[in-house]
Amino acid sequence: MVIADTSVWIPFFNRPDSQEKAALDLLIDADEVVLVGVVLAELLQGCRTPTERTVLSDALLALRYYEVTSSTWMRTGDLSAHLLRKGVTLPLSDLLIAALALEHDCRVYSLDAHFKKIPGLHLYTPTSV
Repeated sequence: MVIADTSVWIPFFNRPDSQEKAALDLLIDADEVVLVGVVLAELLQGCRTPTERTVLSDALLALRYYEVTSSTWMRTGDLSAHLLRKGVTLPLSDLLIAALALEHDCRVYSLDAHFKKIPGLHLYTPTSV
C-alpha cells in the first residue's frame, strides 16, 4: 500500500499529463492508494467552490482510509523527538504521514525530499509510466 502525500495529489488534479497523475492512476487502478486525514484536509483547503469540494471529497473518500489513533500520535511524537535530537525539524503533518506509513507498513509517495530523513520509512518511486 502507498500513502500519497499532498505534493503528488496537486499535480494529479492540476496537470493531467504529469508523471504523478500517471503513477497515481496506476496505483488507484490497483487499489494500492491509501488516504490519510491530513492529506484530505490539505487538499480540501484548496477548494474554491462548494461543488469543487464535494467532487473532490467524494473522489478521495472512495479510497482506502487510515485513521489516526493515540498510538499514531505517540509514534509521531517519538519520530519528531528522535529527529530533533539529530537537528532535523520536519512539519508535523509529514511526521504524522510517516507514522501512519510505519504503523501500517506502507510506502509514502511524495515529492518532498525530507521524507528520506525519516528512519525506517519506505518511499514509493514510480517506474517509468
